[in-house]
Amino acid sequence: MSTEHTLTWFITGASRGFGHVWTRAALRRGDLVVATARDVSALKPLTDEFGDSVLPLTLDVTDREAAFAAAARATERFGGIDVAVNNAGYGLFGAVEEITEAQAREQLETNLLGALWVTQAVLPGMRERGRGHILQVSSIGGVAAFPMLGLYNASKWGLEAFSESLAQEVAPHGIKVTIIEPGPYGTDWSGSSAVHAEPLRAYEPVREARRAAAAGRVPIDPEVTAEAVLAVVDAERPPLRLFLGSYCLPIAERVYTERLDTWREWRSLSESADG
Repeated sequence: MSTEHTLTWFITGASRGFGHVWTRAALRRGDLVVATARDVSALKPLTDEFGDSVLPLTLDVTDREAAFAAAARATERFGGIDVAVNNAGYGLFGAVEEITEAQAREQLETNLLGALWVTQAVLPGMRERGRGHILQVSSIGGVAAFPMLGLYNASKWGLEAFSESLAQEVAPHGIKVTIIEPGPYGTDWSGSSAVHAEPLRAYEPVREARRAAAAGRVPIDPEVTAEAVLAVVDAERPPLRLFLGSYCLPIAERVYTERLDTWREWRSLSESADG
């Protein structure tokens, strides 16, 4: 996107993690930001530092009407949204059997449908202006599935699927879509905002193997992602997908190789279903 003019960003989950880092990065370079969070008081340090360049709004992304109202407020204040960042979300930890109905619904309502509602809310204005860029914050867990993260993975795979379709639908309107796929950064997704299912002893060996695999891994400071995100927003032809960090590509290469090998191994049986 051309940076000849000041950009207006709409960022969900702006009070901490990636959302907070990218909000500050955009504001520091002179852009305008509509920063949203469930607890708007957590955004006060931003308004104290950046004044009228930031519009703090309370937003629970699971509320579709609230998402549309927030987009309308943003347009009223700044004249339109150039960049929308669907960052709000959290991690749900537990084996598939352990997850309750309420936990599953809330995970999908927040990580998947919340992003859908905000996307729908910003699209009419972007179409009218013939430009815009939507950044969907997924994860390496949107490319590969990991034990004890099945419902989280499902929410991110769903996000990736509708975003890939979306990119094809809105390209004729001058709107770009980029799926951001971070590796293991030190954000709050697995911290205080995370939800843990009640564990069953039957899955303790799998849980312990996951803990052992992660032992000694030092999470990367999310601050270091700011320049990459600014660069992808400024790119004339941004990618549909962008990994953040060196952790991700080897996993994706392994996963896609395994999938292709399996499809090829069973190709004759698959083709027999042609009749």
